[in-house]
Amino acid sequence: MCLLAECLALSLRERNALLLTAGYAPAYEESPRDAASIEPAMTALRSILTGHLPYPAVVAGPHGELVLANAAFEVLAEGAAAHLLEPPVNVLRLALHPEGMGPRVANLAAWGRHITESLRARAAAHPDAGLDALAAELAGYLPAGAPPGPDHLGFAVPLRLRTAGGELRLLTTLTSFATAVDVTLAELHLEAFLPADPETAELLRRRAAARDATPPG
Repeated sequence: MCLLAECLALSLRERNALLLTAGYAPAYEESPRDAASIEPAMTALRSILTGHLPYPAVVAGPHGELVLANAAFEVLAEGAAAHLLEPPVNVLRLALHPEGMGPRVANLAAWGRHITESLRARAAAHPDAGLDALAAELAGYLPAGAPPGPDHLGFAVPLRLRTAGGELRLLTTLTSFATAVDVTLAELHLEAFLPADPETAELLRRRAAARDATPPG
């Protein structure tokens, strides 16, 4: 059965479900996110988030729920409606919602299509009604799509985000624990935003300096 699961590229959650259906006990733990057993991994994620400053980075769950974020997350949350920032924050909804980042994303059609197509691909590979519903909701926030414009980098679609200090052009990378044997840990991913040009890097450095200079409270 383990070989079958490997061949089908099942997630740890799906492997547990397969074992249960066959009458066996689940093979993989599903720890609470504050469990001592996965605290070393969570500590490592916090260190990565801090080390990524002054650029934004978040750790999210399988449906976009925010788990951790670094201080630069504020540039993504800037101006968002309070209800979108109440826990549990969904970073995918925040990214496209008309009361979230949506109005500040200069290339909303292309960027939003990148997000919704990624969700649909995951739902196709690992059927999940929650992912289907979220993809349908997010698609409803998007304007009629158009082919990538001149801001398209050829190898990636940048996020073009308007801020008070100027427009940011950001690329994203996704990281996960490939060798995880805990369902909770396997379903987390770290999304790190990187500057696509020197101007964006400098703008984020200036924001970080201003943030650090602001007294607490």
